[in-house]
Amino acid sequence: MKEIRNLGLENTIFNQYIAELRSEVIQKDPMRFRRNLERIGEIFAYEISKTFHYHAVDVKTPLGVKSMNLMDEQPILATILRAGLPLHQGMLNVFDHADNAFISAFRKHYDDGSFDIQIGYMSSPEMKDRILILADPMLASGQSMICAYNEILAQGKPKYIHIVSVIASTQGVQYLKDNLPDVDCTIWLGAVDDELTAQSYIVPGLGDAGDLAFGCKTDSII
Repeated sequence: MKEIRNLGLENTIFNQYIAELRSEVIQKDPMRFRRNLERIGEIFAYEISKTFHYHAVDVKTPLGVKSMNLMDEQPILATILRAGLPLHQGMLNVFDHADNAFISAFRKHYDDGSFDIQIGYMSSPEMKDRILILADPMLASGQSMICAYNEILAQGKPKYIHIVSVIASTQGVQYLKDNLPDVDCTIWLGAVDDELTAQSYIVPGLGDAGDLAFGCKTDSII
């Protein structure tokens, strides 16, 4: 089962943060750009936490005991470098006991102008029967997300996957729905834009999230 949750369709403060990410004026402040990604990650994490299973735990205070519902388990937070780091930090601010995984993906270019997505590096805990939250700010073609997930499977098959992306293309969302394996999954989005260029940039999108957060690069890491 694959469920789509678009938080940008609701009228909340969440949309202000996305509007500021898109703004070519506010984008001139990299610290503000990173902080907005972080805040968006915090909101995604809070919403995802509502889907978890909970159990009652007695908490002893200086004046007595209070029963409270706490999560049955902690998720694994995984992100695709480098643009995903502020988004990842935002989710880690909320799931502060979570395990973490990091994946490096890049575009391998060919002489005919085409390219494909390859994985350069991954650091990950055991994934088998865990809840995985896999995040990348931009879901353009969807290829890097699928490549990252396939790489993760080498560490064991998660029991549930939450995929998080701030801005997606309609093509990228469809690519995920068509190419994710038979696994229970929720795709969390902040906005969906219709156009995707031949270079896999989302329009109107926001530009290159990695460059805006960390400065321009000389290669094509995504």
